[in-house]
Amino acid sequence: MPEEPRRSPLHGAHRALGARFTRFAGWEMPLWYSSIREEHEAVRHRAGLFDVSHMGEIEIEGPAALELVLGVATNDARRLRDGRVQYSLLCSPQGGILDDVTVHRLSGERFFLCVNAANTERDFAWIRRHAPRDAEVRDASAEFVQLALQGPAATEILSSSVPLDLRSVGRFAFVEARILDMPVLLARTGYTGEDGWEIYLRAPGLGERLWAALLDAGRSWGLVPAGLGARDTLRIEAALPLYGHEIDESTTPWEAGLGRFVDLGHAFVGREALERQLREGVPRRLVGLEVRGNALARPGNEIFAGERAVGHVTSGTFSYSLGKPVALGYVRPEFAEAGRPLAIGIRGRRVAAEVVPLPFYRRR
Repeated sequence: MPEEPRRSPLHGAHRALGARFTRFAGWEMPLWYSSIREEHEAVRHRAGLFDVSHMGEIEIEGPAALELVLGVATNDARRLRDGRVQYSLLCSPQGGILDDVTVHRLSGERFFLCVNAANTERDFAWIRRHAPRDAEVRDASAEFVQLALQGPAATEILSSSVPLDLRSVGRFAFVEARILDMPVLLARTGYTGEDGWEIYLRAPGLGERLWAALLDAGRSWGLVPAGLGARDTLRIEAALPLYGHEIDESTTPWEAGLGRFVDLGHAFVGREALERQLREGVPRRLVGLEVRGNALARPGNEIFAGERAVGHVTSGTFSYSLGKPVALGYVRPEFAEAGRPLAIGIRGRRVAAEVVPLPFYRRR
């Protein structure tokens, strides 16, 4: 018998809105409410509200909290100030990516990490395994509802709900506030390529009330509920990696184009392997591909240079912003330069494609 999926505390609200559901990382989550295209375009031009409560939250606290974050994450958390967020990577001793995470610094002795749903339990065990005596690690995922309000109107919508001028809060910063009487942490981060906020509420029972309050506040701005379908097309356009597609334990940050989030100036798990690969060179690189015609590339499709297979697709979609199919994939380094003509094997035929600079879409 297949295992019963986990459900968000907002499942009833999604069902009431007529959501179509999908299974993802052991969860049953909304795929779309109206259509992927409509929700995608709402986020690009107005705003969309996502339930991302399937993501994990891991808390680290104690005198050795910073020491632990430094020891397991590739970015240099010493550069974080209170109220700031840092994108980082957890790596294996071989340099493979165990997960990509955001690190929030509440104080010098309190951090919390937002981690991918599929990796939460493994991340928690990995971090705790490396914890010094004076650092406590907690998996607090079950205690949180997490929403993502994304789009050009997101800050105006959220500012109408809190007694703060959120326009002065910079990207990758967070503040603590209250929406109605609910205490929330508002982080100016996201996964769509737009301005936006991720909203953490440590009270699952109040999740539907928060969801309804935000949808009501955003109605005049054209805010719509958005599902995982639009979240995927938006993140591909912005070239943001998805664990299990662009990154996994067999992939290093150098290969995935995430080297700017690796600081070799501090000791962390995987540093020696990454230093070695930096000296020796990578066997493949992640590239963006514009696909000719209307064919959609899918994960696993082979990439060809002439008759030679030189890589594979990791994600593909129709870009609503560009009006053409696009894909992400790994190819051997000698085939990774922009302008390189390649082909993708799609449903038994070779479809022309071209390597293009990433991201496909950049917010103006």
